[in-house]
Amino acid sequence: MAAENQDALAFPDLASRGLRGSVVAASDEFFAEKENLIKPGAAVFSPSTFGHKGQVYDGWETRRRRGPSGGLPAADEHDWVIVRLGAPGVVHAVVVDTAYFTGNFPQGCSVEACTVPGYPDLAALAAAPWMEIVPRSPLKGDTPHVFEVPAHSRFSHVRLKIYPDGGVARLRVHGEVVPDPALLEGLTFDLAALENGGDVRACSDRFYSSPRNAISPGLSRVMGEGWETRRRRSAGNEWLIVGFAVPAMVSLAEIDTSGYIGNSPGMAALRGHIGGPWEADSSWAPLLPKTSLLPDTPHRFRVRPSSAYDLVRLDVFPDGGVARLRLYGSPTPEGLAEVRRRWAETAP
Repeated sequence: MAAENQDALAFPDLASRGLRGSVVAASDEFFAEKENLIKPGAAVFSPSTFGHKGQVYDGWETRRRRGPSGGLPAADEHDWVIVRLGAPGVVHAVVVDTAYFTGNFPQGCSVEACTVPGYPDLAALAAAPWMEIVPRSPLKGDTPHVFEVPAHSRFSHVRLKIYPDGGVARLRVHGEVVPDPALLEGLTFDLAALENGGDVRACSDRFYSSPRNAISPGLSRVMGEGWETRRRRSAGNEWLIVGFAVPAMVSLAEIDTSGYIGNSPGMAALRGHIGGPWEADSSWAPLLPKTSLLPDTPHRFRVRPSSAYDLVRLDVFPDGGVARLRLYGSPTPEGLAEVRRRWAETAP
């Protein structure tokens, strides 16, 4: 659940390719492909790198529109792109980033969203009821534009409109995942995973990479796709706290150090939250005792928790990198009822 007064940009990017978002269709992508919009990393630019259609841009860029007799297009003419979110969710902020588009950025943009179950094709999306979540707004070149969105129902797709044409480097859709109870009921699944409503609540250090990488979909291909801390030079250890969508029983833990060879933790431990302020040691119960880890290895451990948990804390000793943290289990009956309630209350 979203915390009150939480920074809207602190929510995960639901549109990101890293969360398995995808670009369904675009009105035009003559100069630069629509799929660039949802790349996880920041846009890059190399001057004087020309292809057969002109300067290569790391973004989505449409051709120039023309009005009657070669004049300017009408004020309401626009290009559009539709993105399927990697997980359904309540949107809190949209970022339209025109990085490196300086003489070819759109004059303005608007954003709409809809909820369509299953895997709709373009015709079904065209017929869907779309809600405007960002009204038409002016854009500047080479600038990340942040638009906060009042909480509405959950959405499955967003449509970016640009007026009248031009280039956008990245589209970010920050929001709270709302997992579908029909896909969770009766199953053991990764409780920590972003797509199942898990998220990072706190961590001690994020110097080299985001702690959210550790609970992202898929395997870590290189060490930069995991969570890595700086070298610790004082007593103590680094740690990461992951929250579940609802209270659940954990049955299997995976701590994967793949790709971390000279910089993996020496040991790790897991604890579950049993109530009270998470800063207090008395609020945690042992889940996995302090255990040695190997470099570049997925470690799997059967665990037998004493109760259901809503938070799990990973302690790494003393520091280092973890590619993925997986916590498999199932929600309690009360937790599953909460998932159903949240799904129903965010229905369009």
